[in-house]
Amino acid sequence: MNEKVNDKSDVKVKIQKFGSYLSGMVMPNIGAFIAWGLITALFIPTGWLPNEDLAKLVGPMITFLLPLLIGFTGGKMIYDIRGGVVGATATMGVIVGTDIPMFLGAMIMGPIGGYLIKKFDEMLHGKIKSGFEMLVNNFSAGILGGVLTLIAYKGVGPVVEALSKVLASGVQFIINHNMLPLANIFIEPAKVLFLNNAINHGILSPLGIEQAAKAGKSILFLLETNPGPGLGILLAFMLFGKGAAKQTAPGAVIIHFLGGIHEIYFPYILMKPMLLLAAMAGGVSGVFTFNLFNAGLVAAPSPGSIFALMAMTPKGNYLGVLAGVLVATAVSFAVAALILKTSKATDEDLTSATAKMEEMKGKKSSVSSVLASQKPINSESVNKVVFACDAGMGSSAMGASILRNKMKKAGIDVTVINTAINNLPSDADVVVTHKDLTDRAKAKLPNANHISVENFLNSPRYDELVEALKK
Repeated sequence: MNEKVNDKSDVKVKIQKFGSYLSGMVMPNIGAFIAWGLITALFIPTGWLPNEDLAKLVGPMITFLLPLLIGFTGGKMIYDIRGGVVGATATMGVIVGTDIPMFLGAMIMGPIGGYLIKKFDEMLHGKIKSGFEMLVNNFSAGILGGVLTLIAYKGVGPVVEALSKVLASGVQFIINHNMLPLANIFIEPAKVLFLNNAINHGILSPLGIEQAAKAGKSILFLLETNPGPGLGILLAFMLFGKGAAKQTAPGAVIIHFLGGIHEIYFPYILMKPMLLLAAMAGGVSGVFTFNLFNAGLVAAPSPGSIFALMAMTPKGNYLGVLAGVLVATAVSFAVAALILKTSKATDEDLTSATAKMEEMKGKKSSVSSVLASQKPINSESVNKVVFACDAGMGSSAMGASILRNKMKKAGIDVTVINTAINNLPSDADVVVTHKDLTDRAKAKLPNANHISVENFLNSPRYDELVEALKK
């Protein structure tokens, strides 16, 4: 029985890790995507300020700049700057060898370039004569990058282009037959498993950008980023929830809807998995409404805030986008309210139960750390606390900010930062993650102290850590 549970956990970790690599190539470059989206929304013939001269920026940015950034980031993830340079060089081959935006090709060639130059350097490590290091390093990167560019141009590019066209045709078929809303039956549960960034930036965004380049907008940008389903669930907790969930829901609403950090509502669903039905119903109804109004965005909104959605909405689409968000909110609220009102006593998670117990006692519980299955922390050896999430930009930034303030008030001089799990620094003494991501963090840094939390917004683990560091 335990072996089956472990196998399922391993599979989930591997899927999350693969998804992180996909999204990790796009997330650091979101600023460039937004810049392209704004220029597109403003200056194309159907934009807010049509300008034939400035609109010339749109094509080169989507054809060259964005894929090269992805290729560089993919190579850098494998082998730092040197890997990034070779990865970007190899990406140029798939860009020139095709006539469509080559995001998928960049996601392939970037990591390949980084991996191969890393293996080459490992093979020659310690074998280069003194004084020849720079010569070998420069020429090896240049020759390998050149060879990969030629291979990508003649071989990889055409294959990826054909694959992209098949995927695009499949998406168009689904849209033409009004089946796109059904995609959220799979998207919403996958989001809760922390695959939201992988789905949005690894799959939907590349396909959406190809559509936007042709039609000026794409509904695919709205499938995962719609804040409506999460907002409806959080509003239901505000009115019908109990305990810590009810108390933290108002703050979560602001962080989710206005701040765009969707991870904040995932723990609320994990406390009561039946609420997945509410998320799916909201997602499906929202996309159906977007489809009805022929709504779309010019680029991926990141984070998924209502402000970001409005910024990426082209002229004439505001009614459709807002309608989709409102319908998704109303439907998910109705289903979530029904589930919360008709279910038995709230299935509180262990962290919430511990927090409530401590609140009732009026002091910290001596068994809290036992309940959390957390090993004791040696305050003298802790210099850096790292909050880690899938992308390192949303929920981890929020948790790090909360703990940083607690540390400051307690007069504790400890560095608190946030990052993606794939980029966990080797000098991290304490790593804080959501419980569904802790296994990945432990695999990355097995010797660090690991703290699992259910809710980045309000966890008793923060106070326990502060108390431990005081001692």
